[in-house]
Amino acid sequence: MSRHSVIVSGKMFIAMALVLSTGCTGQDAGGTEATQIANDDNVVERSARQQSANDQNLVIARYKASQKQYRPVFDNDGKVQRGGEDWPKFLGPRGTGVSGETDLFVDWPPEGPPLLWEKKVGTGYSAPSIRGNRLVLHHRVGNDEIVECFRADTGKSLWKFAYPSQFRDPFGYNNGPRCSPLLTEKQCYTFGAEGTLACVDLHTGKKIWLRDCKTDFDLGNWFFGVGCTPVLEGNLLIALVGGQPNAGVVAFDAQTGETVWTAVGKETWDGGKIPGSRGDQKYEWSGEEQIVSYASPIVATIHGRRHLLALLRHGLVSLDPKTGKQNFRYWFRSRKHESVNAARPLVIDDMIFLSAAYEVGAALLKVNEDGTSFQEVWQDDENMQNHWSTSIHVDGFVYGFSGRHERDGRFRCIELKTGKVKWDVDGSEPVKDRIEFDGLRGGFVDKTTKEPAPVPFYGRGSKIQIGDKFIVLGERGTLAVVKVNPQKFEELTRTSFEQIEYPAWTAPVLSRGRLYLRCEEAMICLDLACKQ
Repeated sequence: MSRHSVIVSGKMFIAMALVLSTGCTGQDAGGTEATQIANDDNVVERSARQQSANDQNLVIARYKASQKQYRPVFDNDGKVQRGGEDWPKFLGPRGTGVSGETDLFVDWPPEGPPLLWEKKVGTGYSAPSIRGNRLVLHHRVGNDEIVECFRADTGKSLWKFAYPSQFRDPFGYNNGPRCSPLLTEKQCYTFGAEGTLACVDLHTGKKIWLRDCKTDFDLGNWFFGVGCTPVLEGNLLIALVGGQPNAGVVAFDAQTGETVWTAVGKETWDGGKIPGSRGDQKYEWSGEEQIVSYASPIVATIHGRRHLLALLRHGLVSLDPKTGKQNFRYWFRSRKHESVNAARPLVIDDMIFLSAAYEVGAALLKVNEDGTSFQEVWQDDENMQNHWSTSIHVDGFVYGFSGRHERDGRFRCIELKTGKVKWDVDGSEPVKDRIEFDGLRGGFVDKTTKEPAPVPFYGRGSKIQIGDKFIVLGERGTLAVVKVNPQKFEELTRTSFEQIEYPAWTAPVLSRGRLYLRCEEAMICLDLACKQ
C-alpha cells in the first residue's frame, strides 16, 4: 500500500481560523491501565522485556553515537529509555514551536522516516501534548468530547475522560476541539469548543474540577467555537474566555477552578480611536461584540516585567498576569466582520510581532522600559498574513505561512527590523518540473517513475523548528524538511503519509525523537531518532 497521500479535493479552497471544542457535565473514566507507565514521567522507550538482548544492545550502540539527549537512560528495572524533551503544551515547551532536540533523522528516503504507530481518532484540530510517556489528545467521538491519554511510544490508550457536546461549527468545519491540552506533572487542562474548561488527573483521568464557561460567562455566538489554549502562570490558569462585557480574559485558580480575576472588553476598547478611520472616529461598544480570540495567549518577561499578551478580536492587550491590570492595548483588527485573529504573538527581546489574515498583515511593536507604553516600529498590510499558523523567529528573521485561502498560501521569510520580504514560495518550486497530475489516479505522480508523489504546494501549512531546519506540514499532508535560511528557500527532502489527509491543519509535535502528525481523523507517530 502506498504511503503517499495524493488525492486532491475539487472543492473550492476556503479558509478558516480554528481552535477548540465543547462540553457540559463530566463523567470520570477508569485509569487502571495508567499504572503500566513507569513512575518516572520521563520514561519513554520500549522495555527490555519486549526486546531480545541483541536488540537492546543495538539500541544502546545507536544512542551512544548521538548527542547527550539521546544517550541511553536506565530505570531501576533495567529498561532502556529515550531522552529528549516533553511537548506539554501548545507549540511545545517554549510555546514558540521551537524544539531543543536537534540530533534527529531528517535525511529521509522517499518513503519518509519509520512509522512507529498509527491510530484513528475522533474529529478536531487540537494538537496532542506529551509529558513523559503520556500523550493526551482532545478529540470528539459522536456526541462526546473526549480527553484521552495514550502511551506516547506505542499509542496504547490508558484512560479517557468524556463529557457531552452539542457543538456544531456554523461554517461546516468539524465539530471537534481546537485547543491543545496543557499538561503539568499531575494535571491535564483542556478547553472545549463550547467553553468547557476541565482539569483532570494526568495519571488516572479522574475529574478534579470543571467549569462551563458558556453558562458562567456571556459568550454569545462565535464563528468557530472556543479556540485558544490556556496558559499557566504560577497558580493561575489564564484563558481567553471571550465573555461580555469585560471577561475577554479570565484567570482561574489552577487547583480549584474558581475565578480569580476578569479583564478586557468594554473597559478596554469603548471610546478608543479606530486607526485608519476618517477623522477621530471612536469605537462605540454595543454589547453585541464577539470578544473571541483564536490566538493562544503567551506570558513573557519584558524589561523585567511579566506581560500576559492576549491577541483578541479587537487587538493586542498586555495585562499583569497576577491581577489582570492593563499595561497597554493596540488595535489590530480586520475591517471584515467575518474575520479572526488566530496566530500567537511572538516576543523577541522587547519587541512583539503580530500577524493576521483578512487583509490585516503584520506589525512590530517595541515595548518601552516603563512597560506600559510602546512604539510601532512598522506595520504592513501584505508582508505576512498568518491565518492560524504562528510564525517562528530565528536570528532577526521571521518565517511563516501567509494567506487566508489555500490557493493564496505562501511560505515566507521577512526581515524583523524592516518587515521586508526576503523570499516567498508556495512550496512547489523544488518538484514542479519532476511531477505531474494524473487525472486517472486523482493525484500527483513522478513523471519518470509514475509513482505517487506528495502534493507539490504547502498551502496554509504549519511548521516546527529543530536547530537549523524546519519540519513543515502542508495542509494536504506534504511533510518536508526546510533549511533555515533567510537568503533563499531551501527544501532538503519531502514525503507524505496516506493517513494524513486534508485538512492537516494541526502543527507537528516532537518529543524524544518522535514526530506526531494529526489530521481530522487520524494520528501517526514517526521515528526521527533512528539513524538507520
